[in-house]
Formats: sequence, structure tokens, C-alpha cells
Amino acid sequence: MKKWTLLLCLLVASTAAQAQFEKGKWFVSPGLTGLNLSYDTGMDKASFGLNVKGGAFVLDNVALLIRAGMQWNEGASQDVYGIGVGARYYFDRVGIYLGADVNVDRNTGAITDDTKFSFGMDAGYAFFLSKTVSLEPGVYWNINGDRSKFGLQLGFGFYF
Repeated sequence: MKKWTLLLCLLVASTAAQAQFEKGKWFVSPGLTGLNLSYDTGMDKASFGLNVKGGAFVLDNVALLIRAGMQWNEGASQDVYGIGVGARYYFDRVGIYLGADVNVDRNTGAITDDTKFSFGMDAGYAFFLSKTVSLEPGVYWNINGDRSKFGLQLGFGFYF
């Protein structure tokens, strides 16, 4: 019973978020908020990263975004720096979102030193703490020709 009550409260609280997903609004998810812990199948190591995403709603519930990020890999002198563009769809009145992006990643370090394109997808929930600030837990998957990376992310979103 407690689980259902909590779920109902979360859904009711997120209905106020609908106004934030309208055409003409924009959002930013600043540096320290996009903390990722992932497992990289190419390196067999855990990695820690920071991301910054920002975008504008071009249609109701549809945002175009830009992304910048960096990833440090455990026990390996291999770092990844990336930029990208993408889109995100927010399901009406709920705060659940699905996103996809295309990135250019620069791998630097002892293992390899190259630049590659990658494709990413993410899904999460924008839980609004106030009218303009949200807590955004999610999962992501990123793939290029050499590796596949999946993980968890936690961020804050600021909607204007």
C-alpha cells in the first residue's frame, strides 16, 4: 500500500511539470549534475564522468539538445572527451523521458588516441523539486564501432 501511495504522490507532483515541457521553454543540466557510473565493455573497467546538457523545446514535449562531457576510466590512463547533439521526448504530464544523441568522442591516453563517432540513448525521470528544478535519475547506453557502454546517471535539471 505504501508503494502505491508513493507512486501516486510522485505522479500527482509531476503533473505540475507539464508547463515546463512546452514549446519555447529551455533547460540546462549543469556540470556536476550529470554524474555517471558505467561499465565499458571495451575496457572492462568502471568509469566516472561528468556531463553538461542543455536544450530548447521546439515542440511541446520535444527538446533539441547539445551535450559536452568527459569520462575517466578506472585503472587505465584512458580518458574520453565528447560533444554531441540530440533530442529528448518527454511523455505528457509524467516527467518520463526518452532521448537519443550523436556524439564525437576523443579518446586520449596510453591505450588509444583517436576520435570516433558514437550513438547514445537514455531514459529517465524528471522529478520536480520545485517549478524549475528537477532531480533526473536515468540509464544510458552509448555505442561506437569498438565498444558498448551502459550505466546509470543522476543529474539536476533547471527549466526556464
